[in-house]
Amino acid sequence: MKLPRIMIAAPSSGSGKTLLTCGLLKLFVEQGFHPVSFKGGPDYIDPMFHRTVLEVPARNLDTFFTENDIVKYLLAQGSKQADITILEGVMGFYDGAGGITTSASSYELSKITDTPVILVVNAKGMSLSVIPLIQGFLEYKADNRIVGVILNQISPVIYRKLKEKIEKTLPIKVFGYIPYCPELVISSRHLGLVMPSEIQEWKEKLLYFSCILEETLEIEEILICARSAKELQVVKPKILEQFEITLEDKAKAVKRETIYFENKNKLERNIKVRIGIAKDNAFCFYYEENLEILRKMGAELVFFSPLYDSTLPSNLDGLIFYGGYPELYAKKLSENCTMRREIYTVLKQGIPYLAECGGFLYLQEFMEDMDGKEYPMVGIFSGKAYQTKKLGRFGYITLTTQKENQLLEKGTCIKAHEFHYFDCTDNGKDYHGVKPSGEKEWDCIRGGTHYAAGFPHLYYYSNLQFVQRFINQCKEYRRFENKIEKEKS
Repeated sequence: MKLPRIMIAAPSSGSGKTLLTCGLLKLFVEQGFHPVSFKGGPDYIDPMFHRTVLEVPARNLDTFFTENDIVKYLLAQGSKQADITILEGVMGFYDGAGGITTSASSYELSKITDTPVILVVNAKGMSLSVIPLIQGFLEYKADNRIVGVILNQISPVIYRKLKEKIEKTLPIKVFGYIPYCPELVISSRHLGLVMPSEIQEWKEKLLYFSCILEETLEIEEILICARSAKELQVVKPKILEQFEITLEDKAKAVKRETIYFENKNKLERNIKVRIGIAKDNAFCFYYEENLEILRKMGAELVFFSPLYDSTLPSNLDGLIFYGGYPELYAKKLSENCTMRREIYTVLKQGIPYLAECGGFLYLQEFMEDMDGKEYPMVGIFSGKAYQTKKLGRFGYITLTTQKENQLLEKGTCIKAHEFHYFDCTDNGKDYHGVKPSGEKEWDCIRGGTHYAAGFPHLYYYSNLQFVQRFINQCKEYRRFENKIEKEKS
């Protein structure tokens, strides 16, 4: 597959990767291109910024979560309609899992996908010292794929002098610079950057920034670099063929399993299970790839808001509560009593469900807000979610269970990550988590045959059987509910 692509990486976090990526995406859109973007690593928030530019889903690529062939497959699938693809790196270019390895680093991702890398270097307060910094990155690994740099927070006068020095000293291209723009600084909070929706006039600011980049970057040279990327060798992983439902299969299933529910009008429902997904300002951390694989396996996804909706969508067969910032909206979530009561009722009735991090907090009996004030929540789990004011169990995790009757089959693994400043009085003991280094491990997740709820954010492509077992539970629930409806009628 011929796929023009570049990676925007950096020596460290906070160098300007996200802002530059968004600016480039906006610039390409304004020039009539059809770009797509990917975020390296498990981060949720950076893709949200990409999404506000493109107004199409932004995705993640993570070499810890999935095997190399699936990484390349996801890149190819997400880039089908694109004429240029931008990958945003994670942390520093060589920084990987555990802090002392390049595993799951931007470097590893660029190597697996054979993607040219442009290093954005924050040169504020530097001049010639930027040269040995860049040189160190070039020499640390011979197969680094770094083809050039962009200098951030530097004046045009200094830039012109430095560009000449860098290109004479090092075998790379300088693709331009970014002047200091204080009005474009993206601030952070306890889980990372603030949301794009919280930045006043974000789209207008991005348009302004893209105009700056048009003057300060060598866009044609960047495009030449992207187009020079080697063809991506992609083979659809056989494991996907085992689980994905083909269009022909769906048509046969619809014909065979059309179900009618008695209400004011007869409502036709096909083989697709109908899964409600909490999605609003409080619950906004999700992987687009997770949603896509649910759809590919035959799920119809219906979004609802625990903040603003008074009732759940009708005829649901399952529920998913992803993470986000429920602690910022604790009072409003608590005051939506009708929604809390309905969720409690359907969960007690046995509807299959998944809950991650913020979603897990919401299902507790009580939850603290950022000021330590306590509010009633759904209450399916007795206990309390409370603020710790420190990052807990941070990073990648591999989950296994030695128990029967779980969504995760005994003896198998699914990969995830944790990142939270809250904890709960009972985090569960049905799964066992191990850090990549093997130095730390702990029990976690409250689970059963039809549910799993805990702090880990799961990545479905790391074990598609987990997702299929969840969808099968949703189908069983649907059949049971249909039987009850028939008995009533």
